[in-house]
Amino acid sequence: MFKVRLLPLAICLAAAPAFALEQGEHRFNTFGTVGITHLGGEDDGRSYGITGQTTDSWRGDQLSKFGAQVNYGITDSIGATLQLTAKPAQDEWKANVEWAYFSWQANDNLMLRVGRLRTPVYMYSESIDVGFSYPWLRLPDEVYSQVQLSNYEGLDAVYNLPLSFGSMAFQVAGGQAKNRDIFAFDGMHDIDYEKVFGANISLATNDFGTLRVGYVEADISTEIEDTVLLGGAPRAVSFQSLDKQKGKFTSLGYQYDNGTWLTSNEWTSRVIEADGSGSVDAFYLMGGRRFGEFLTHVTYAQLDDDAGRQNSWTLGLNYNLLPNVVLKSEFKRVDTSGGYDGVFVRTPQEAFENNINQNGIPSLNVPAGVAGSPARNFDGDIISVGVDFVF
Repeated sequence: MFKVRLLPLAICLAAAPAFALEQGEHRFNTFGTVGITHLGGEDDGRSYGITGQTTDSWRGDQLSKFGAQVNYGITDSIGATLQLTAKPAQDEWKANVEWAYFSWQANDNLMLRVGRLRTPVYMYSESIDVGFSYPWLRLPDEVYSQVQLSNYEGLDAVYNLPLSFGSMAFQVAGGQAKNRDIFAFDGMHDIDYEKVFGANISLATNDFGTLRVGYVEADISTEIEDTVLLGGAPRAVSFQSLDKQKGKFTSLGYQYDNGTWLTSNEWTSRVIEADGSGSVDAFYLMGGRRFGEFLTHVTYAQLDDDAGRQNSWTLGLNYNLLPNVVLKSEFKRVDTSGGYDGVFVRTPQEAFENNINQNGIPSLNVPAGVAGSPARNFDGDIISVGVDFVF
């Protein structure tokens, strides 16, 4: 059943050169998630998540998404791929062109691609919208909230080397991503990524799982600003200003699945030069076991910043309704320490008052700790239920 269940996923994901199409041949697939999630234990109105859509109301826009992908063989070695998705961005649904590229199978091992491609940041970057490809209903936020960029315009080269005990894949990518959105302080802001460069190596063994090492960097430009109240009067405040500052992201991942036991683990480190902060490090460790059509799994995740730490435990139970449809349920307990918001969402006013309390107002000779409000810790219980499918 396990191998049969993976077949639709292998068809759906078009990244592997082994699935190049012959001239005139085409392939069409759909995928998606229908899910709801709820945050309990925090203040009324508090939100959580990469775009702040997990709240104390049962909502489906944090998890739900739909996609379609078409592959067409222009010649026996040249193909075209288009992937479209519809998913929420903060409080509204948006249609997205995630993939739109031409590929050239130069030989049995080398494939070159050009166009709009997935940014090779995480272990699950290629299939990040295909929830069927990973055991969770929601990927570990501690790691997958770090880089919100999912695609770029440019090119890449993928080289696959067969080995007696498995295979090794090398990927090198470069390009840019202009006029993208980033979610911060309960709002969307413009951001540009220039001189994007990425490289990763994956070693897939027949018996011992898959190990992946990756690195991505880009020149980042953004201005995160908003209006707050100071002494009852509105004031424009800049929370972060980057002008082509180098951002670097390193990742290390490992997966193993023998049909009964499985594990998935990932460690990441993010550094932005000249933003006045150190590295942001995160990791998760997941272990699970199948009992017939059921899968139970547990995950510990941790996010460390200069401002503090977020950590969580996630318990999950999945059931295979069909070979290509999985019902998933999760309970996640998340806490922060050190006055750190983690993936919880602070409003611009909260962030401004926390900063005043920590640093004072030098221009008005107001020392730290006198005005504003001290940063607080957050905690909550997140329940998620949904269905992942591929066709």
